[in-house]
Amino acid sequence: MLRRPLAIVAACVGVIAFALMLAAPAASASTVHLTPAQTRAARHELTATKATVLGIVEGVTEFLPISSTGHLLYAERLMHVGDKPTTKDAADTYTIVIQLGAILAVIVVFWGRIVEIFQGLLGRSAEGRRLLMVLLIAFLPAAIIGFAFEDKIKDHLLDPGPVAAAWLVGGLAIFAIGTRLHRRGATSGKPLEAITNRDALIIGFAQALALWPGTSRSLVTILAALLLDMSLVAAVEFSFILGLLTLGAATLKDLATNGKQLTDVYGTLNPTIGFVVAFVFALIAIKWMITYLQRHGLEVFGWYRIIVAAAGIGLIVAGTV
Repeated sequence: MLRRPLAIVAACVGVIAFALMLAAPAASASTVHLTPAQTRAARHELTATKATVLGIVEGVTEFLPISSTGHLLYAERLMHVGDKPTTKDAADTYTIVIQLGAILAVIVVFWGRIVEIFQGLLGRSAEGRRLLMVLLIAFLPAAIIGFAFEDKIKDHLLDPGPVAAAWLVGGLAIFAIGTRLHRRGATSGKPLEAITNRDALIIGFAQALALWPGTSRSLVTILAALLLDMSLVAAVEFSFILGLLTLGAATLKDLATNGKQLTDVYGTLNPTIGFVVAFVFALIAIKWMITYLQRHGLEVFGWYRIIVAAAGIGLIVAGTV
C-alpha cells in the first residue's frame, strides 16, 4: 500500500537533489569563464523551450530501443545547441545529465524491485541480494570498457555518421533476431529470478556494444537476454533496472566532473527543466513500452530505426547536421 506514496516521495526527492547538485557542483569541476556577451548567447542557445524539447527527446527515447544519444545528438545539431567551442562541452554534459530524469522514472516504475534490491544490500532479502549481484556483474564490462575508451568514443563515434550507421544496423538486428524470438510469447522463457551469473555477464558484454552511440543500450541488452532464453517481460525489466545502475554511474561521474561547467554556461534553471521533463516523459514511455511489448514484438522499433537512419543520412548529405 505504501508503494505509490513512497514512489512519489522518491520522485520529489530526486528533483530536489538534482537541483541542489547543479546549484553546488563539485569544487574540483572545471570552470568556464565567459564574457557577458558569451553568457547571454549561451542562455539563448539553451532556452527553456529547447531544454524542454531535449527533455522530451531524452525521456521518450532513453529506454525505447532506438538510442537516446543518437536522437539527442541530432536534436542538438538541428537546434544549434553546443555548436560553439565555448558551449560544446557543456552541451555534451547536459545530454548526459538529463538522463537522471529517465533514471528516476525507472525507480518510480520499479519501486518494489528497487526496495527488494536495497533490502538485499542490507542482508534482509536473499532474492534481492542475488539480483544485486547479477546486476553488478552485468554492469562491469561496460563500466570498464567505457572508462578505458571514453575519449576515443567521444572523438570518433559521437558524430551523425556513425550514429546513423548504428541506427541502421540495430534495425536490421531487430528483424534478424528480435522478430524470431518474440514469436514464443512475452511471458515464455526464464523469469527474472532465474537469471544466472553467466547470463548477467553475457548481457553485460552486450551492453558494452551500446558504447557506440546510436546502438541503444536497451536494444542490445533486451536482445541478449532473449537469446539467453529469458522471457520478454524479464528481459525488459532487467534491461531497465540495469540501466538504472549503468546510466546512474555515468551521469553522476559526468556531473561531478563537469557540473560546474554546465552551470557556468547554461545556468541552473533550464537544465533542471530538462531533467523534470525527461522524468515525466520517461515515465510515460516506460509504462507504454511494458504494455506494448506484452502484446506486440520489436518490429515497430526496427522499422523506426531504419527510417530514422535514412533521415539521418539525408540530413548529413544535405549538410544540415
